[in-house]
Amino acid sequence: MLTYKKHLTSTLTLAIPVIIGQLGLIMMGVVDSLMVGELGADYLAAAALANHIVILILIIGLGVSMAVTPLVAISIGAEKHDEAQILFKQSIVVNCCFGITMTILIVVASELIHYLNQPPLVVKYASSYTKILGISIIPWMIYQSYKQFIEGLSITHPPMVVTLVANVVNAIVNWILIFGNLGFPRLELDGAGIATSSSRIFMMIVIILYVTKSNRYKEYDVSLIVRKFNINAIKKILRLGLPSGFQYFFEVGAFSFAVVMVGWLGAKSLAAHQIAINLASISFMAVTGISAAGGIRVGNGVGRGDIKETRKAGFSAIILGASIMFCAGLIFIFFRNSLPKLYISDDEVITIASSLLVIAAVFQIFDGTQAVGIGILRGLTDVKFPTMITFIAYWVISLPIGYLLGFTFEMGTQGVWIGLLIGLASSAIMLSLRFNFKSKHRILA
Repeated sequence: MLTYKKHLTSTLTLAIPVIIGQLGLIMMGVVDSLMVGELGADYLAAAALANHIVILILIIGLGVSMAVTPLVAISIGAEKHDEAQILFKQSIVVNCCFGITMTILIVVASELIHYLNQPPLVVKYASSYTKILGISIIPWMIYQSYKQFIEGLSITHPPMVVTLVANVVNAIVNWILIFGNLGFPRLELDGAGIATSSSRIFMMIVIILYVTKSNRYKEYDVSLIVRKFNINAIKKILRLGLPSGFQYFFEVGAFSFAVVMVGWLGAKSLAAHQIAINLASISFMAVTGISAAGGIRVGNGVGRGDIKETRKAGFSAIILGASIMFCAGLIFIFFRNSLPKLYISDDEVITIASSLLVIAAVFQIFDGTQAVGIGILRGLTDVKFPTMITFIAYWVISLPIGYLLGFTFEMGTQGVWIGLLIGLASSAIMLSLRFNFKSKHRILA
């Protein structure tokens, strides 16, 4: 029987590569924002709007793709390697179907941005940028098929390396195309979109080459070709994946709608929101690594039918997640006036962003706890009730309070962010209580 200290160490060891990989993904957005910020507030606001629209559509597909990791972890814990093989192949089918659907939806959404009552220049830049990002969706979903499968095998280093190299590709192409260097045309925000899409295609190609050529996966058929469908496996993925996708949709959707509300306050408020949310997303992506690792270790415990170790694995992940976010909150408070200056030189935008970072610092622990809570509950294959929790926390509690404070009480952007804080706190409390109850009374293998 493992002690909590050993559980913490094991979870952290598994999580570190995932954390670095997740930070690598978010750093693409940070680098984009830093470079686009040099073009002005309208461009930065357009990037914020477009990215939130894309992720709002993409997040359900990503949630579905993430279902493969705990399912494979449970299969490995139960020593059912053939089942893990089937899950991988059918995840390719599911993810490609979702990728095609999401690409179409993103292109359609790009034509509807002008209905969101945003500043005219923001709408112009965001519409074109959104279409370009749509190119990257299918490659990204194929990348997810391979990434989530090998993480389910508790192999987390390769996706980290792929993501870090992709960041270099993204930064170089950004520098060339945004500003028109090396004789290329100056494409500004569209150049950032092409860079992001290019880096995601690069990630897909590299991870396929790695997995198919590596001896570590020789016992599995890891080619991209799917010769037959397994309806039962597809249903299993969708039963866990769709509710997981909607969990993320309700949370990300709330943050995306908050972007729209902040946009009603003007381009500078929206630019400040983009800076603060970009910084907060760095710490959030770090804690999603703990969430993924916790989900894998909980899944292994479920596969073995060991309730005590499953509970220890889950609670140790919550402790790690909350600790990381506490440290992030301190950084936001101490450097709240300096961090926004990395993005933009506009004094008004910097002032607003600094005030938002204080609120972000407060909600860090709640954000970390709820993120890990979703992951470890997914490891229990418990997704339907947590989906209801996320809907209530963000759409029944968070957004109405944010609108009330932001517009009725005229607190502006800060009021909207306080609403987000209350929603995150509600989600964190309810998800933690759910894991405590579910892991104590029933383990689903």
